[in-house]
Amino acid sequence: MAAADANEDVAPPTASGYLNPSYWDERFGKEEHYEWFKDFSHFRHLLAPLLSPSLSVLEVGCGNSRLGEELLREGVAGGITCVDLSPVAVQRMRDRLAAQGTKGVDVVVADMLDLPFEQESFDLVIEKGTMDVLFVDSGDPWNPNPTTVNNVMKMLEGIHRALKPEGIFVSITFGQPHFRRRFFEAPEFTWSVEYSTFGDSFHYFFYTLKKGKRSLESNSYQNTLPAAPRINMVHEELENEDFIFRTNVDEL
Repeated sequence: MAAADANEDVAPPTASGYLNPSYWDERFGKEEHYEWFKDFSHFRHLLAPLLSPSLSVLEVGCGNSRLGEELLREGVAGGITCVDLSPVAVQRMRDRLAAQGTKGVDVVVADMLDLPFEQESFDLVIEKGTMDVLFVDSGDPWNPNPTTVNNVMKMLEGIHRALKPEGIFVSITFGQPHFRRRFFEAPEFTWSVEYSTFGDSFHYFFYTLKKGKRSLESNSYQNTLPAAPRINMVHEELENEDFIFRTNVDEL
C-alpha cells in the first residue's frame, strides 16, 4: 500500500457523499495506490480457480487498485473493464497503464448504481470494498435505512443484469453473511451464494455468487433478517482501512 497517509485528514464519505465524486477526486488526486481490503496476493487462492483466459471481467469501483493488472498476469485475456465514479481516478489509472505499456485493461468513468453496459456483457464481475461505501451511514445494520437498501439493490441489479448466463459475481467485503444475505438472496436474483474468509488478524469475506445457480432453498428465502444478537457495531479504522464495522461480541 502506498500514499494512504496523504488522506488521513480527509474523512470517509457518507453514502450520500458517494454519489458526489468530489471526495474521491480529491483523494485520488493525492493518492497513487491503495488496496482496499488487501491486495490480490491475499485472496488469490480463492479467485484464481474462477479465472480462465477467455473471461471478460468487470471490476466495479477500481479506484487506484492494481487488480486489473494482476488479472492480466493471471492470464485473463477476454477483456478487463475497470470502472470508477471518479474521473481523476480513471485518468490516473489510464496514465499508469499507458506508462507501463499495459494493454488489455479498459478504464471507464461509471456509477456503480447505473452501470452503462449491455445486458449479459461479462463473465465475471468483481467488487472489492466498493459496496461497503453504501453502508457507511446505513443506521442500524440489522435494519438499514431505505436509502441504503435502495442503493445496494440498484448496484446488485446492475451487476446481475451485466452478468452473462452462469456468470460469477465476486464480492470482497467486511460484510458478514447475516447482513449481506438479505441483499444477495433477494427474490429477483438467480445466483447461488457461497462465501469464504481470508486474513489473519481480521477476517474478510469473499462471496461467490453464480448466476442461474440458485437453489430451491434460496428461492424460498424471505427478505427478512434474523433477530439481532447483543452486539455493538463500532465505526472506526482498523488495519489501515478507511472504514470498518467492528463487531464486539459481548454475549451471543
